[in-house]
Amino acid sequence: MEAPAPHSPAEPGSVQIVVTSPEQMRELGRRLAKLLRAGDLVMLSGELGAGKTTLTRGLGEGLGVRGAVTSPTFVIARVHPSLGDGPPLVHVDAYRLSGGLDEMEDLDLDVSLPESVVVVEWGEGKVEELTEDRLQVVIHRAVGDTTDEVRQMTVTGLGERWASADLSVLAA
Repeated sequence: MEAPAPHSPAEPGSVQIVVTSPEQMRELGRRLAKLLRAGDLVMLSGELGAGKTTLTRGLGEGLGVRGAVTSPTFVIARVHPSLGDGPPLVHVDAYRLSGGLDEMEDLDLDVSLPESVVVVEWGEGKVEELTEDRLQVVIHRAVGDTTDEVRQMTVTGLGERWASADLSVLAA
């Protein structure tokens, strides 16, 4: 992974990262897991195939949870219990959900959030009301007929929880 270019500074509370392979995306997830604790909400956005589930797979490895982390597109949400004393991982794919928080309430994320790390793919406009404290991860990739594995990522911490967090460790 590469640090951002000097001419493209990240806004305060965020870090820009370049990822060049799926394994680097998983490693980023493992590093991100070290920053997370129960009660954290992580919102992932990016085109289809950008690497959201790959990042979450690494996050699950870093958290030490049970079960293979796969895309929950057709089941909407999966819970991965911790194999140790860490928090469980709740992995949500909101792609097929058209409503906002009302539709998400059926998933009881507000109940799961205090004791879990909740990762929501495609959650923009749907889960922001759960908490003001969240990580927003935006993944950009080349679109169209390409085999380009390069991803430009911006990780932004929002709210008091992330105000003093050193997100630059993710770009190491």
